[in-house]
Amino acid sequence: MIGVVFNLLGRGAGIFVIIGLIYSLAVLVPNLAAGTRRLHDTGKSGWFLLLALIPILGWIAVIVFLAQAGNPGPNQYGNPTV
Repeated sequence: MIGVVFNLLGRGAGIFVIIGLIYSLAVLVPNLAAGTRRLHDTGKSGWFLLLALIPILGWIAVIVFLAQAGNPGPNQYGNPTV
């Protein structure tokens, strides 16, 4: 969300584009880690996040996978996180 704001502000001044790029790179790894943990909670591999590279249909598939209920007990990735 904040990245979108920086991109909109960047149309008027170049510094916001740079700040937006730095912010996007800073939150990339934590977002990938959280998405992978969430997919592991549902019993799926973190590699399913790569489906987001497919425009529109891939995004929808990843959102559906992330929105599914997690497994109540342990799975191949370990115990469920709180």
